[in-house]
Formats: sequence, C-alpha cells, structure tokens
Amino acid sequence: MAIVEELGYTPNIFASNLASKKPVIFATLFPQPVSEEGYWTKPMIGVEQRISELKHYNVEIQNFTFSQSNPEQFIDASDKIIALKPDGVILAPFFKKEALIFIEKLKENHIPFVFIDSEIKDAGQISYIGQYSYQSGMVSGKLLDMMLAEGNILVVHFAKEMDNQNHLVEREKGFYDWYKLNNTGTHQLQTIEIADTSNDKWMKKVKDFIIEYRIKGIFVTNSKVFYIGRLIEKYNLEGLKVIGHDLLKENISFLKKDIVQFLICQRPEEQGYNAVNKLFRHVVQKREIGKEKYTSIDILTKENVDYYSEFSKS
Repeated sequence: MAIVEELGYTPNIFASNLASKKPVIFATLFPQPVSEEGYWTKPMIGVEQRISELKHYNVEIQNFTFSQSNPEQFIDASDKIIALKPDGVILAPFFKKEALIFIEKLKENHIPFVFIDSEIKDAGQISYIGQYSYQSGMVSGKLLDMMLAEGNILVVHFAKEMDNQNHLVEREKGFYDWYKLNNTGTHQLQTIEIADTSNDKWMKKVKDFIIEYRIKGIFVTNSKVFYIGRLIEKYNLEGLKVIGHDLLKENISFLKKDIVQFLICQRPEEQGYNAVNKLFRHVVQKREIGKEKYTSIDILTKENVDYYSEFSKS
C-alpha cells in the first residue's frame, strides 16, 4: 500500500466504466432558445462538445427545456428529470421559487447538481459555473458613469416575475450599489420592467419614459438589449449611451452601429463545457471540485468585437 501511495496510483476509471457497461446519464435543464441564434443555444454547444469528448467513458446527456415565460414548464421538465433518475444535473435556476422545489427533490434523491448562468447561494449545489452577477452590475455601473457627465439612467428588465429571476436582480443590485458607494449625485436611477415584447406597444411607453425622465443612459440586464436598439432606431432617439449583455447577432449589429456602446459577455459555451466537466469529475472520477468557477466579465466594444473568442476550454 505504501508503494501504491508513493507512486500516486489512481483507479482506472475508463476500464471500470467499460466493465460495468452502465451509462452515466447527466441531464440539463435550460430555457428554450428564443431563436436559432438565441443565447441558450450557446451553453449547449459547450455541453455537447464535452459530452463528445467523454463518450469513451460511457457518459450520455439528456436535455430538457422550458419557456422563459412559463414556470409551469419548468416544473414539468423538472419532474421528468426526477423520474429519469440521472447521475447528475446541470441546472439554470431561472425561476427561483420553482428551482428551490426542484432542488429539494434532487437532494432527496441524492442527485448532485451544478448551477449554470445564475446561482442560488448555499442551495446544496456541488458547483456554480457563470458570471458573478452582482459584480457584473458594478462593472456596468462604472462604465455608464464614465460615459455620462450628467443625465439620468434607466435600468431595463425584459423579463416576467422579476423577483423570481435571481441573476437579473443581482445585476441590478450591483449596478445601483456602484452609484451608491461612489456618491455620484449627478444621476438619478430609474427601473422599468417589460414583460411582453410580442408587439410594439411597450416601445411608446419606454420612449415616453425616456423623454419624461430625461434619460441619457440605459442598462439592459439581460441579452435583449437589441430591443432598445430597435427602439432608438424607430424613434430616432439621440444622445443615449447603452450597455447590454451577450453576443447575439442583433446585439453585435447595434454595437457596430454605436447605438449600443458596450456588451458585457460571459462565455456561455465555456459555461456549458465546464459544467459537464464538473459533474464528470465529481460523479465518475470521484474528485473534489471547486464550489464556484466564475467566468470572466468581458467588456466588448465595436472596436474589439471582431477579435473576441467566446469559447476557451479550461
């Protein structure tokens, strides 16, 4: 035994998995992408790549999705995952209340889980992969303040049930706290929530709000900053500075037009890849893993966007 320890022997996981012939099944629970180029297509790219690299270990993936506007679909999908009894789960806790119920079921069934994109602190996860949402909001606050000598600022949430969407709440909190902690009295901050973008009725409401409150800066807390780009073009609004999130095709278009000045990016493909890797190391290799792996808070402009690579394996 002393010789074994001295040589650093570890069990041959590959051989033992092949001998058992039992597949290791992981499940994902992500929002449905709103389009073929939507944000939630990107984590799946990383998931599928890491799964393809692990095929010799007999690792399989089953994917489940839910509508971003329908908590009931989240519940239905989570029940299907519990019935599947997978060896591990990668979960985007999009709806906090429903996610907490699902998490209790996972713990009752001794199913390890990893959070991706957003986290619920101390919920029993083996790890979290994603941005530090609060700090991302702080960075956005500083960037917008650097661009605006004066003028009021609008925080826009394109989402339903905001109190139930933890990562957006944390971004907003970080954004507000930057101004509070830095005693910048030159700006008044306002927040507006847009739950329905299925037609253009919301546009006049926001346009009137911008004019009434003399808004000069806009911070969009998620990947839907392209809606503000469309609004600015439609009403030919001038003098606005805008920050949003994520490298969607339409977001990049508005960035290059200088309608959006900054995009904050969070490497979603990398998140998916590393989430699978965390589960693999924990479930198959029986290794200890870090509780958190924060992705970088990347700041993109029209000058550097063409040279940015979103996916770096680690």
